[in-house]
Amino acid sequence: MTAQATQQDADLAVVIGLEVHVQLETDTKIFCSCSTDQTDAEPNSNTCPVCLGLPGALPVLNEGAVEAAVKVGKAIDADIPEETRFHRKNYYYPDLPKNFQITQYDEPICQDGLLEVGVEGERREIGIERAHLEEDPGSLQHVGGSIDTADYTLVNYNRAGIPLLEIVTRPDFRSPDEVRAFLAKLEEVLEYLGVFESTRDGSLRIDANISLVERSEENVDVETGEITVEALEEANRTEVKNISSHKGAEKALAYEVTRQKNAVQRGRAIEQETRHWDESKGITVSMRSKEEEKDYRYFGEADLPPLQVADWKDEIDIPELPDARRERFREEYELGEEAASKLTSTKQVADFYEDVAEEYDPDLAATWVADNLLGELNYRDMEVTDVEDRLDEVTRLVELVATDEITAKNARETVLREMLDEGRAPDEVVEDEGLGKTDDDELQQAVAAAIEENPDAVEDHENGEGGAINFLVGQVMQKTGGSADPGDVNQLLRAELEE
Repeated sequence: MTAQATQQDADLAVVIGLEVHVQLETDTKIFCSCSTDQTDAEPNSNTCPVCLGLPGALPVLNEGAVEAAVKVGKAIDADIPEETRFHRKNYYYPDLPKNFQITQYDEPICQDGLLEVGVEGERREIGIERAHLEEDPGSLQHVGGSIDTADYTLVNYNRAGIPLLEIVTRPDFRSPDEVRAFLAKLEEVLEYLGVFESTRDGSLRIDANISLVERSEENVDVETGEITVEALEEANRTEVKNISSHKGAEKALAYEVTRQKNAVQRGRAIEQETRHWDESKGITVSMRSKEEEKDYRYFGEADLPPLQVADWKDEIDIPELPDARRERFREEYELGEEAASKLTSTKQVADFYEDVAEEYDPDLAATWVADNLLGELNYRDMEVTDVEDRLDEVTRLVELVATDEITAKNARETVLREMLDEGRAPDEVVEDEGLGKTDDDELQQAVAAAIEENPDAVEDHENGEGGAINFLVGQVMQKTGGSADPGDVNQLLRAELEE
């Protein structure tokens, strides 16, 4: 890249805003009693006249979806109006059976919130303009190729009507990595609230609006250094749709930033358009010119009365959120930053750790849950939820280490792995494998034998060679079948050699 091009890049500010579509975790759809569980469901089997948009079918609002939206609003410190209402958003698409979507327009259930995220050691507040309830469309399956090359396309309406919360941020992002950090934090909060299940297919979908704004005196606020509202409104925005993951968002936006900067360097204008993120090719592809609000012809949904939550929104409680729990772990259990972060990565992990820490030293429990257990689970592509019903066994394993009945090495490398791979109980593994810790007399005999049988290593140690003691430790561990504590062995060997 030339010096001129580099300077031109520096003069362009990247401005990104997000529209995050979150499937809310409810048993039934937002306006009917059809199941939201699509696991192994036959196509178009979880449908009824309401979610298929048949004439005469009337929607009935799901109270659970409203409660979930209120919880999110409280978690992001948003305003929750006493009254809100639904509208019809009119557009044609094959998976939208009514040719309109029931959504919220100018009176959303959550307004003016924020979420604080950490990016490269710095904390930033990302403004959330609104979060509103709406119904999910159906889904398309392109057979024989991609959206452009498929032989034909099938429509599955099982997803139609699943409750969505669309979270719309302000254009506060200045890089793709900030977007990824925000999405990770948002998903963490949603899971703590219990309103979202990340393993559900299509549970989180992201549309991103991206612009390049010239850093000029007219476009930058002198006091704050931020891009002015006028400059943001005048800039042509490109919308990138169909992003389904944190990593995908970062990749799609990084590609789009490069594409737009290259266009500017070649003197081409940035078109206001909607582009599709093709994850398999790692590129964005033009879909259509970007719609504006007027194109959707919003009007009030006459079949749903205004939604009033003033009488019961204060009764809806939210749990301790990730940041607060992380801080409490640091203070209450005196954990370091890294351990506290690992142990609060999900609510399930945090709950599991606290159950173990109630019985034994919190620091030891942190080592076993954050490092040993999570590490072994990750290696096996498992989650802590896969061992929730074996909490007593994990606690017993920590007890065996805490009471010095087995070595930490044997507990980690043999007992824990047998528990996960074979489903065996810790005491059973210890007994069958003869892992009980060597008593003092046996250990003393093993130390004496190792010294007697390895005079060369003894001489090397006396000559100041540091590796000799490690060799002797290995010999003792071999004689004890690995049931001795390496630290104890090291101390005994040094004491014997000094004598």
